[in-house]
Amino acid sequence: MSDHNCPNCGDRVPDQIRHITMLTCPSCGTTLYVDGAQLHDAGNAGQMHDGPALFGVGDAVRLGKALIQITGHARFSYGRGWWDEYWGFDEDQRGCWVSVDEGDVVLQYPIAKDFWPRVARTARVGTPFRYRDDDWQVTEADTAECVALRGSFGEQLEVGETYTFLNASGPGGELLSGEFWEGGQSWYVGYWFDPFDVVVRVDT
Repeated sequence: MSDHNCPNCGDRVPDQIRHITMLTCPSCGTTLYVDGAQLHDAGNAGQMHDGPALFGVGDAVRLGKALIQITGHARFSYGRGWWDEYWGFDEDQRGCWVSVDEGDVVLQYPIAKDFWPRVARTARVGTPFRYRDDDWQVTEADTAECVALRGSFGEQLEVGETYTFLNASGPGGELLSGEFWEGGQSWYVGYWFDPFDVVVRVDT
């Protein structure tokens, strides 16, 4: 990429462009998205209030057999509270999300469009369905707003954007999640982890 400088403040941004879709400028907090060989201003990154956290941007997190390098931190509000989503890459350079909500931790990978489950965005809690020849059930259905961003991501996010989301439980503790917005959707699947089993290597 030819231009690694923030178009808002002019400061250089971290050189992670080959693997990401968007990032926040560490100097001025502007959200930037990658378009070809240029960085473009996508608005404010929101206010990320610091508090106790298991890990953060720059840490390497061991979840089972996977070692995830955390590059981005997004916060979502769902009315009665908020949760944190961390974007990162495993040792095979596969992008993934690590979600932390009230101490619960889940590692999820994006599902290719051809393999999305056939579940309506209006599905209610308790709705059963079949996916990958297994029985699943919707356990949560709500809306959430992206309120803050920090770091770099493999997907384009926007502060203030509202999502409808579904979570469904499957065999062996698997979690299937769908996110829906105007004109699009995405699906992810993964596993829960006990927070006491999370091992963090902090970069210094």
